[in-house]
Amino acid sequence: MPPQPNPNAVFLNIPYDQDFQSLYIAYIVGLYQLGLTPFLTSGIPGGERRLDRILALIQSCRYSIHDLSRVELSATPPATPRFNMPLELGLTITWAKMHPKRHTWFLWESIHRRIQKSMSDLDGTDAHIHSGTVVGVLSELRNAFVRDGAPSVQAMMVAYSAVESSIHEILEGAGTRNLYAAATFRELCLLARGAARLTQEGIKDGLAT
Repeated sequence: MPPQPNPNAVFLNIPYDQDFQSLYIAYIVGLYQLGLTPFLTSGIPGGERRLDRILALIQSCRYSIHDLSRVELSATPPATPRFNMPLELGLTITWAKMHPKRHTWFLWESIHRRIQKSMSDLDGTDAHIHSGTVVGVLSELRNAFVRDGAPSVQAMMVAYSAVESSIHEILEGAGTRNLYAAATFRELCLLARGAARLTQEGIKDGLAT
């Protein structure tokens, strides 16, 4: 049996593409704003078989978010749907069914009722609808992870803007254009964690409500 999961860890199952970057940043910033820590498969160290590493990461996290909003076919030929995210969701559901007290998963989408068509087996599961917007992601994170003293969406947007303004510097410093790479993900997390501290200080001073 794997060790007990980190109670503040959230596995992010999201598409890794340029068009999703603003929502990717919003997830990272929003989770830190709520006192949680995001994890990605791109940040997994070691050389074990990838699927085994993904399962181990899911097992180490108390929560997971599965964003199935990008169900379209790829633009580059051959046109192919994305199956990695549904596969990782299936792994997570199985783990949570076997150990319900160790893991809770959440489903995210951008369009109401589309999940009933794309994955009818999940009919009856309430998806968090972010409408493809940063504000939508932040708002739904607050709904999924209800916390006493949580910052407002407006305060979270201030933190998001601060982190987003540093993206060019992060990529330039890392010598890459890949915002999902392990090193850039780590830099994003450091910035988001710092922004969360500033938000909490503002809340204590009555400035970020």
